[in-house]
Amino acid sequence: MADVTADDGALRRFLHGLPGVDKVGLEARATALGTRSIKTTAKAYAIDLAVSMIDLTTLEGADTPGKVRALCAKGIHPDPTDRTVPKVAAICVYPDMVATAKEALAGSGIHVASVATAFPAGRAALPVKLADVRDAVAAGADEIDMVIDRGAFLAGRYRSVFEEIKAVKEACARPEGGAAHLKVIFETGELQTYDNVRRVSWLAMLAGADFIKTSTGKVAVNATPPVTLLMLEAVRDFHAATGVQIGVKPAGGIRTTKDALKYLVMVNETLGGPWLTPDWFRFGASSLLNDLLMQRQKLSTGRYSGPDYVTVD
Repeated sequence: MADVTADDGALRRFLHGLPGVDKVGLEARATALGTRSIKTTAKAYAIDLAVSMIDLTTLEGADTPGKVRALCAKGIHPDPTDRTVPKVAAICVYPDMVATAKEALAGSGIHVASVATAFPAGRAALPVKLADVRDAVAAGADEIDMVIDRGAFLAGRYRSVFEEIKAVKEACARPEGGAAHLKVIFETGELQTYDNVRRVSWLAMLAGADFIKTSTGKVAVNATPPVTLLMLEAVRDFHAATGVQIGVKPAGGIRTTKDALKYLVMVNETLGGPWLTPDWFRFGASSLLNDLLMQRQKLSTGRYSGPDYVTVD
C-alpha cells in the first residue's frame, strides 16, 4: 500500500476510487442484523463480553480526582455485590487526569485511555495537539483517542489529515520503548455521507491507526448501526488487503443492553471471532454499563432490580 500514500494525488485517487456505498443496502443489512435474537446462556455470555469491552469515560469540565478514582473503582468492580462481573476494558479521561487514573488502576489490568489533540473539536495547531499527546503518554496513558480535523477532511485536504494522524502516532511512542495505542475519532455525525465514512476509515488505517472510532459523544449524532457496520466492513477489507488487524469503537448513544448485543452481532457477522475481544472492539458508552448490570442481575435472579441497585457514575 506504500504507493497509495506516496503523494497527495495518489492518496486522493485511491480514496475516491473506493467503491461507492449502497446506502439502501447498508441500512437494510444493519437493520436485519439488529433483529437477531440472543437467548439465555448466549445472552449471559454476551452481556459479560460487552461489560469487558466498555471504555468507562468521564470527560467533563467538572471532573475531579475524586470522581476519577470513583470511576476507576467502578471499572474494577462494576457491581460491588457480585465479584464475578468482569472488569471494564479502560477508563478514559482528559490528559490532566491520566496520572490519577493510572494510580487508582495499578495492578488491575485495566487500561488508561486519554483523549487528546484538542478534543472534542480538534481545533488547534499541530504542535499543540502533539504536546497534548506527549503529556498524556508521559503521564502513563496506555491509549490515546485523537480527533481528526474534520474541516480539513471535508475540504478534501486528505494528505493533511493523513500526516497529522502519522505525527500523532509517532507522538504515542514512549522513550523507554513501546507506544500507546492510537484510536482515531472521525466524528461521523459531521462527515455528511457514507462515502466519506468509508474514505476516512481507509485514510486513518493507512496512516497507522490501531483503532477507528465513530464519535466523541459530544455532538447530536454519534454512533449508529449503519455507520459502525460500514467501518467494520472497511476493517475487514483492509485486513484482507494488508493482513493488519484494526480495532473498532462505536461511541456515543449506545445506552441499552439490546443495543450492545446488536453491535456484537454485527462484529461477529462481519469480522468474526478474532474481533470479539476487548483488544479489538470497544464501546465508548459509559451509561451502557448500568443497563448491562441490571440485565445481568435479572438473568441471575429473575427479578429486574432497577437503577437504584447500581452505582451512579
